[in-house]
Amino acid sequence: MDATTVLAEISGNIATIGYGLAAIGPAIGLGIVVGKTIESTARQPELAGRLQTLMFIGVAFIEILAFIGIATPFIFG
Repeated sequence: MDATTVLAEISGNIATIGYGLAAIGPAIGLGIVVGKTIESTARQPELAGRLQTLMFIGVAFIEILAFIGIATPFIFG
C-alpha cells in the first residue's frame, strides 16, 4: 500500500462520517419540532391548524439545511 491509497481511504471514511453528522442533526431537530407541535396541540386544540402550518414551515427549513449539508461535499469536492 502506498501513501496515496491510504490517504484516499482516510478521506473517504471522513466523508462518510460527515454525511452521517449532516443527517443526524436535522433528524434531532425534526423530532424536537414535531414533538413540541404535538405538545402544543394537546394544550390548545383550537390552534391545531395554525400550529401544523408553522410546523411544516419549520420542517421545510430543517430539511433544506440537511440537503445543504449533504450536497456541500459534492459541490466543493
